[in-house]
Amino acid sequence: MGRHARMDHVDHAERLAPFRTETAAFEKAVRRALDLGEPVPAVPSCPGWTVADLVRHLGGVHRYLAYVLRERLTAPPDPAGLALPEAPGDPDGLTDWFAQGARDLAELFQELGPDTAVWTWSVEQTAGFWLRMQLIELAVHRWDAESATGTPGRLAPDMAADAVTQTIEVMAPARRGWQQAPPGTGQRYRFRRTDGPESWTVVFSGDQVLLEPASTLPADVEASGTASDLALFLWRRLPPTALQVTGDAALLPYWFTLVPPV
Repeated sequence: MGRHARMDHVDHAERLAPFRTETAAFEKAVRRALDLGEPVPAVPSCPGWTVADLVRHLGGVHRYLAYVLRERLTAPPDPAGLALPEAPGDPDGLTDWFAQGARDLAELFQELGPDTAVWTWSVEQTAGFWLRMQLIELAVHRWDAESATGTPGRLAPDMAADAVTQTIEVMAPARRGWQQAPPGTGQRYRFRRTDGPESWTVVFSGDQVLLEPASTLPADVEASGTASDLALFLWRRLPPTALQVTGDAALLPYWFTLVPPV
């Protein structure tokens, strides 16, 4: 794997504001969807889920992580002792329940700072890891919630670019391990941002996911798009046809065989 991105204090502070902004945008999108009444709108990008399911999922994740952070856990919580409050059934109560959980989590992130040691599923065992991960997940799920009732807004450009890096450096190796993906045979992917200078070149070699900084070697397939479009593709929210593709176009969907979704 390429260099491991480390959270520093500036990054942590700069991620707190967009976390709160995305929280408010998610809440707004949810209220708009739930105000439509029954049936609760489906989420096109999350097959089988309604907006209410999306809220319960994200609110549950936030409460789970708040418990990990509050207790400074350095190992996974014991499910037998983990008693989290259930989500309300009424629309207003459900949205308020989400908003309160997100506020509590943001306050814990601010209180602990980036370097507090806590359990995570990754190599980086810090509170900063969780803020980075949850900002990305929250932004993607805000996009999901908006898509239930209209055209979703893009992900913020800098955050989306960070989501691409995080997906390659952190999520891809983890997902390959969790799902026993096939070994790489040297496939070289390049993702090129059209609204900024970044590009990412990724090589799958055996069990390794190698990020090649500033690589000029030919790629088997290159996909170009805004940082938002690239991040949403890697999160399986946009199809390959949303990107400008050169090279072996069949390799682009094969990414999700090499990096199985969870």
